[in-house]
Amino acid sequence: METSQLLMIGIFILGGASLFGFFKTKTEGFGRFTTSTLLVILVVTISGLLYAGGKLESQVMANVLFAVFGFAGGLFTSKNGN
Repeated sequence: METSQLLMIGIFILGGASLFGFFKTKTEGFGRFTTSTLLVILVVTISGLLYAGGKLESQVMANVLFAVFGFAGGLFTSKNGN
């Protein structure tokens, strides 16, 4: 197997394990944090697979990661300043 195929298999396994753990530990319903966490896991997994497969350039992947970190950071900051 080529290195890129092994990398894609590894990313797929990590993404699948993250989704399994997410649904195993989540409480009932989809609130603000649950939906956002699911979207972050999916975006990182799919973009990682595309990057490993050579479909995304490194600059685009960096922009995706910056957007994900900014989005995740915004989830945990309080809007009322507390």
